Amino acid sequence: MPLLTPDSADSLPMPALEAEVAIVGGGPAGLMAAELLSAAGHAVHLFDAMPTLGRKFLLAGIGGLNLTHAEPFDSFVSRYGARAVQCRFWLERLRPQDIRDWASGLGIETFVGSSQRVFPTDMKAAPLLRAWLLRLRHPATGVAVTFHMRQRWTGACLRSGEQWLLAFESAAGLQWVKARAVLFALGGGSWARLGSDGAWTASLQTLGASVLPLQPANCGFEVAVKGRPGWSDYFSQRHAGQPLKNVALRCSDSLGQEFSRKGEFVLSASGIEGSLVYAASALLRDEIARSGSASLLLDLRPDLAPEKVQTLLARPRGGKSLTNCLRAWLGLSPAAIALLHELLEREQLNDPVRLAAAIKSLPLTLVAPRPLDEAISSAGGVALESLTPQLMLQDSPGLFCAGEMLDWEAPTGGYLLTACLASGKVAGEGVQDYLRQAGVRATVASDR
Repeated sequence: MPLLTPDSADSLPMPALEAEVAIVGGGPAGLMAAELLSAAGHAVHLFDAMPTLGRKFLLAGIGGLNLTHAEPFDSFVSRYGARAVQCRFWLERLRPQDIRDWASGLGIETFVGSSQRVFPTDMKAAPLLRAWLLRLRHPATGVAVTFHMRQRWTGACLRSGEQWLLAFESAAGLQWVKARAVLFALGGGSWARLGSDGAWTASLQTLGASVLPLQPANCGFEVAVKGRPGWSDYFSQRHAGQPLKNVALRCSDSLGQEFSRKGEFVLSASGIEGSLVYAASALLRDEIARSGSASLLLDLRPDLAPEKVQTLLARPRGGKSLTNCLRAWLGLSPAAIALLHELLEREQLNDPVRLAAAIKSLPLTLVAPRPLDEAISSAGGVALESLTPQLMLQDSPGLFCAGEMLDWEAPTGGYLLTACLASGKVAGEGVQDYLRQAGVRATVASDR
């Protein structure tokens, strides 16, 4: 449905539901805002298009719910790249330790892993979400949150005096809602089947938001090898899905930005993916957009000096195959050895000096990020410049945004969830302040 205009206000049916605060989206940001507002005594109605809440949250916890990260705060904030200054404002309102304390209040204890990532002791997302929803429905103080499931916002949003009119599609037909304040927490554009489909972009633009195109973040990439797209069929069929562990990745872009880190990633059917690749994905994605491709260098044995690798490869093979020597002398995995055969020419493989150089600095060309819907998260969205510091749309007082639909990005490791929760708290506080000020304005008007 197209966005309604003030000229059509007289023709609207009376809304069936009056809400002090309407929250659209039941992910972490929306739920955190709902918790803050309901605890403060505000009547919150939360709407979500899916049949259950927190679906992407649950998916993120399948391999162990990474709640946040325990590194020093300044280092933590730096992970938000170009938006670090703006995200710091949110994170100072809900720091990583605050999230651990909040989880503990729900009966979920946490621990810090060897990588400084923070997890629930049972590693699961479902118990935390169940406890959270139980508290929202039955709070010790404040007003219970009312949930409306299978209610998809149509994009209709109309100012009516000091309130907003929203329309939702449901099995029972069109549902109109009148709210004093509205918080959109609609997610980004990845994993559409879980509700984050980015369909809101045009509607938010009509409401005065500047919306940057959604792009994949924390994503895999397509490769080009020897001028052709993708791996060879032979390599893909035998090695797709295999990890490369304890390697180092280095890359730089045409603007002089650099990335270097040790870790692991996975060979996919047509490229690369996994945690080490995700950490560099913003730089690689943007460089591909600027230049048409991006290059990275892999160190397959970062714990060995180049001279040591060259010395080992200079040994007489004594009739052994190159594959056996690479496995025995350098401890390379079958996937790493196959990657060398895939990327190097025969002359390089047979030259110990050139092979040693390649093992320490193996070039790989990336030509495209994987599609947005496959990405762990998305970049782009509502530009922070079109919002107040409390995340209210500057051109639409009473409308707020939070979570992944905002223009920021961060690597995996607890940073995504932390900022979503923190932005939800900031937006919730903004709604609270807006309602307070609106009440003051109404009082002053009535006294005149």
